[in-house]
Amino acid sequence: MNVRRLIPTTAVAGAVVLGLTALSACSTSNAADGGNGDKLKVTASFYPMQFLAERIGGEHVAVTSLTKPGVEPHDLELAPRQIGSISESDYVLYLKGIQPAVDDAIKQSGVKNTVDAATLTTLEDHGSEVSGHDHGHEEEAHEEEAHEDEAHEEHAEGDGHNHGEEGGADPHIWLDPVKYAEVAKGVGKSLEKADPDHAADYKKNTEALVGELNKLNTAYETGLKNTATKTFITTHSAFGYLAERYGLTQQGIAGIDPRPSRAPPGSRRSTPSRRRRRPPRSSSRRSPATGPRRPSRRTPG
Repeated sequence: MNVRRLIPTTAVAGAVVLGLTALSACSTSNAADGGNGDKLKVTASFYPMQFLAERIGGEHVAVTSLTKPGVEPHDLELAPRQIGSISESDYVLYLKGIQPAVDDAIKQSGVKNTVDAATLTTLEDHGSEVSGHDHGHEEEAHEEEAHEDEAHEEHAEGDGHNHGEEGGADPHIWLDPVKYAEVAKGVGKSLEKADPDHAADYKKNTEALVGELNKLNTAYETGLKNTATKTFITTHSAFGYLAERYGLTQQGIAGIDPRPSRAPPGSRRSTPSRRRRRPPRSSSRRSPATGPRRPSRRTPG
């Protein structure tokens, strides 16, 4: 493999974040802006959760995000005012494992309608290096056969796709349109229960969003089918689901959690069989959770 032709992380990250955020304009308004009336007061942990709440809740919800635009979600620390605002919410949507401060605050909030997005789909164990398998390509099938013994060894560690030295349950589910759609369905059902008077609208909005995410998935499948290379480099190993979904190979410098103090030993190393092919530098430092500052307003598909 020619490492000089690796897929730049900027291309992958930009495509993912633009694809998801293009489904709706990135809102920076909070529930405190006024004019909310009797709307359901929703607190979202960070933008991917805020996006779901706003798209599915529509005109019936007033959404407040605990993470301001441009803030690295993993590093979030909550102010006392924010902690207090959670307990005043009618509904809380978060993703456990991304923001420890949020997880702790929600435990103490006492809010009845609290939804952890991680429970609405299946999490997988990923390390700093993840290889997906595109079963539509013969050469990928041959590669799987050639590495059958290695696959058995990896299976003992987890799911057979994790080639990195460190792993763990990967919470970056919003970067996979299929898993994000699964979460959207769960959020829709939970909003129907929390606010039955507007259940029909929540169901309609959920179906519309899932349809758009399905189109995005198809666009990825088509666009990545004949790429010259299947490998991309990232400083933050957040794209494991994306790699598995579309037959790509993620080679990460840091682990799933980009905070150095929490990175497991060996998280900066690739497996010996791939070390010689590792390029000298990474091509992106932007957080996949925050994405470009000015996302496109066009709907894909």
